[in-house]
Amino acid sequence: MNYANHYGYSDVNPYEIVRHVSPTTIEVRAMSAVRANPEDKLGFTPGGFFGHCDRQTDQKWVITPRLDAPVIRIRLSKAKRKAGWFNKGRERFVLSDEPRKFYDYNF
Repeated sequence: MNYANHYGYSDVNPYEIVRHVSPTTIEVRAMSAVRANPEDKLGFTPGGFFGHCDRQTDQKWVITPRLDAPVIRIRLSKAKRKAGWFNKGRERFVLSDEPRKFYDYNF
């Protein structure tokens, strides 16, 4: 696994793994994500607060490393109700072979 995707409720942000400190600690750095397809191709229709996005799963992103981003540590938790990788602020990360970006327009 080379990436750790940050899950913030329904949004997903890509991070790259910089260094394995120990089996339970990893250092990660945020990556840059720029939309590859325009928002008007996602099918917004009236409804909700400002509209409903019919095809939000069709989002395309160009994801690149950000060498100027700060490096943070995430740790593996084995707690019964909160198992997984978390940073100091208890934000959840999921390790992956590919970086992933998703913005939930229907939140």
